[in-house]
Amino acid sequence: MKPGKTGFSRIADAAGYSVQGLKAAWHNEAAFRQESVLFVIAILIAFFLPIDTVEKILLVGSVAIVVIVELLNSAIEAVVDRIGSDWHELSGRAKDMGSAAVFVALLLAAFTWISILGGLL
Repeated sequence: MKPGKTGFSRIADAAGYSVQGLKAAWHNEAAFRQESVLFVIAILIAFFLPIDTVEKILLVGSVAIVVIVELLNSAIEAVVDRIGSDWHELSGRAKDMGSAAVFVALLLAAFTWISILGGLL
């Protein structure tokens, strides 16, 4: 077993690292800031819509997935950039796939919102 902190101190350290990651994303990634604002707006809108709890969870959850995937994409980009600025096919592919993942998450969110809001009309 790897030596290190255990129990509550390990959980507290992990939470601290997570907060650092969120701060870094907020300061360095415009897309993360935009999607985070969209997430807050989605929560507010979903809260006031005349829909059931499951639909609210789907609306908010679909936007949360976009934020999660954006964080992962930003992490991939940071690692690729850390390796070097020289163009490499695999680096380009990794960044393109991360971007594609965000795009698919955005499509899912759009589909979810259109489907649920369309049912209200």
